[in-house]
Amino acid sequence: MTNPKIAILIPVHNGLNFTQKCLQNIVVSLRNLSVDSGRFKVIVIDDGSTDHTSEWIKANYPETIVLTGDGHLWWSGGINKGITYALNSSGCDYTLWWNNDIHCTADYFNEILTLIKETPTNTVIGSKIYFADEHKTIWSMGGVFDPRSGKKYTIGMNETDSEKFNKVTDADWLPGMGTLVHRSVFEKTGLVNEKDFPQYHGDSDFTYRAKLDGFNIKVFPKLKIWNDKSNSGLLHYNSLKMLVRSLHDIKSNYHIGKDLLFYRRYITSPFAYRPLVSKYFFYIGGFMKWKILISLGIQKKSQTN
Repeated sequence: MTNPKIAILIPVHNGLNFTQKCLQNIVVSLRNLSVDSGRFKVIVIDDGSTDHTSEWIKANYPETIVLTGDGHLWWSGGINKGITYALNSSGCDYTLWWNNDIHCTADYFNEILTLIKETPTNTVIGSKIYFADEHKTIWSMGGVFDPRSGKKYTIGMNETDSEKFNKVTDADWLPGMGTLVHRSVFEKTGLVNEKDFPQYHGDSDFTYRAKLDGFNIKVFPKLKIWNDKSNSGLLHYNSLKMLVRSLHDIKSNYHIGKDLLFYRRYITSPFAYRPLVSKYFFYIGGFMKWKILISLGIQKKSQTN
């Protein structure tokens, strides 16, 4: 493909301090391009922020395209709005899914252009993602989902980077950051399912559907990004009220209804529910265990879960 255009899509809702650092990182990285940086279009989808995100971006990065929502887009609706604009109004060939709480290496976008030249458009390209506060600890090298056993997990999570993670890795699904998708994937698979998975599972559902549609899902370790997890998700924080809320809140990765919906849609055996049962057994059981231990005067080393 000659001179492809790539849209960097960043859905946000408040968190201006993250967005400021994110855009600065992108701009600095784009300056290192060996070609015209105009091939990259930065598109922020501001879903009803109340911290003057849109105004700040327009004043400081006027070349950035800002799309707006009313606060009800969530991640999937925001990314869909960005995709639709990028493909139909901006004439882009690829969308690169981004978050405002990640940063990349200086050569990241050069690597993207190299991969586009070398990789067929039927491949969805993923990045190696690290924890921001643990420079060499991996957060994701893509994900695995086995519809027969029900196993669904992230490759490499919490492992120290090593030689085994320096190879191109086949995956079943990818997270919604550092993921490069050619327009042909949307033309066949459709958009992200914002109705059923407005926040969590929207990314894994879309990329898994793309795999079922015959597209390759691969992670390329030369694409390195770091994710600040302090800005992500809703957990129980040792509160019974928050535990109950985390089991049904859209902002929680422990939303039972959304997990069940994903499994009902894709598993091929009733026994495949077992990993899901284990997930909630350990989540709720871990909460109860520490409630008892704390009442006995035994404190956690970290109070973040």
